[in-house]
Amino acid sequence: MLSPTAAITSVFRNYATFSGRATRSEYWWFQLFQIVLLILVVLLGVLPAAASNVAAGETPPSIGAAGVALFVLGLGLFLPNLAVFVRRLHDIDFSGWFYFLTVIPGFGAILGLIFALLPSNPAGARFDAAPYTGNATPTWDPSKYRS
Repeated sequence: MLSPTAAITSVFRNYATFSGRATRSEYWWFQLFQIVLLILVVLLGVLPAAASNVAAGETPPSIGAAGVALFVLGLGLFLPNLAVFVRRLHDIDFSGWFYFLTVIPGFGAILGLIFALLPSNPAGARFDAAPYTGNATPTWDPSKYRS
């Protein structure tokens, strides 16, 4: 089991890596990190502005800067979130293409939760990168292409 900092570091180190596997702890620590980050952005962005406007007798503010911050945060976390879920699918020995089942309204969210909760499957090792043997040879012959 990974520690929270190791899991979050691993996800950001593999920001857009869709090969390999992600353990349950890596996936869930990253999900908790995202939730805490989103709550902090909302609390720091919306509540102070709302409190000052309500105290002055004005109507509550629109989302404004907090909305922009949430949008930018969502854009920045979209790719690592997608990548860690695909690697989580690999860990339970499913293809990353199963991610698209999660977009089915209603059923998809439940299915995504089930996928995330399943234990690791040793057969998922087929998704790991092949080790480098050091015997890389070119598949083309440069002498054939000389004039």
